[in-house]
Amino acid sequence: MDAHIEGVRVAETPTGLAAVVLLGVEESEDVLPIFIGIEEATSIARGQDATDIGRPLTHDLMLDVMEELGGRIERVVVSGLDENTYVADLHIETPRTAAVVDARPSDSLALAARTNADIEIEADVFEAGREAADEYDDLDDVREVMA
Repeated sequence: MDAHIEGVRVAETPTGLAAVVLLGVEESEDVLPIFIGIEEATSIARGQDATDIGRPLTHDLMLDVMEELGGRIERVVVSGLDENTYVADLHIETPRTAAVVDARPSDSLALAARTNADIEIEADVFEAGREAADEYDDLDDVREVMA
């Protein structure tokens, strides 16, 4: 299923901030919520906004190295759910061949946000984790909290 980043939200909890990236698909008003770290949430938002803070952060560095070696991110696929943890595949085109790298969804989405690479969700994964988008309306956008 073709997907897109619907939003990156945060909530204050007794133990600190909790972040969630919401993936939407064209065929549904529901979203796939993936809970991630606050640093990854901030990185996804920076990628979406094309914010350059000077020195490269980890996702910027990874992308710079990949591009210097002639590679490019083709797409990200949220491909599975393993014991309540989402799994993603990072599809990379290189001068030699295509490669698929196992990666956390948060890291993959941070890279996709920087490159406008396609995002996909396996249909069974979406069906297993989908929730109503309005369940997350009360959460703050990460940009508002981290500003």
